[in-house]
Amino acid sequence: MQTPPTPKQQTLLDYLRRTIDTQGQIPSLRQAATDLGISHTAVVQRLKSLENKGYIKREGRYSRTVYLLNRDQETAGVHRWRELPIIGQITAGLPMYAQQAWDGTVVVDGAVFTGDNLFVLRVRGDSMRDVGILDGDLTICQPRQYAENGEIVVALVHNEEATVKRFFLHADHIELHPENPAYPVLRYGFDEVLIQGKVVGLQRGSNSALWEPHPGTSAKRTAPGKH
Repeated sequence: MQTPPTPKQQTLLDYLRRTIDTQGQIPSLRQAATDLGISHTAVVQRLKSLENKGYIKREGRYSRTVYLLNRDQETAGVHRWRELPIIGQITAGLPMYAQQAWDGTVVVDGAVFTGDNLFVLRVRGDSMRDVGILDGDLTICQPRQYAENGEIVVALVHNEEATVKRFFLHADHIELHPENPAYPVLRYGFDEVLIQGKVVGLQRGSNSALWEPHPGTSAKRTAPGKH
């Protein structure tokens, strides 16, 4: 049976768990000391005590890599994984992480996808196939209300329809470009489009990865001023 941690050790352990859950990674010793208002030496001493009691495991040079241990003494790799909400319907003004907007969840690698409030949108149709986004894929998105030219975004059109397209801003309108020559470029007034997020990853089946779409030939085909 494990020896219970002291109150100070428990405070550090709770901090580590909380930081992993919210940020997807273990904080540095310096960050832990700053956040907890204690010295670097105190953090090291408490980590050593927690390791001796079987609550954590330290590896690497100077034992700076820290793993939480579960009750079965396996490294808590589960803390590396995080659930992201699949958004069933995007509504203007509704936070992406609002529970009532969810249509299930998907588990991704928290060490790869570390941003706050990431959300997932299921792609319908093949208008973005030429950059590898296929019908039924799950796009992992960083919530944002702005976009740079050429970025692939989730846009809310007319406060009704969410679409994944490449974004371009012009002097008097916004263009949403497909990545499939079978579909036309869409042009809207500034008040007709609300940016909801930037696509940062893609999941197909059980595989997910960071994803920064390369413009490629199709992007050149639809570059502003050349269509």
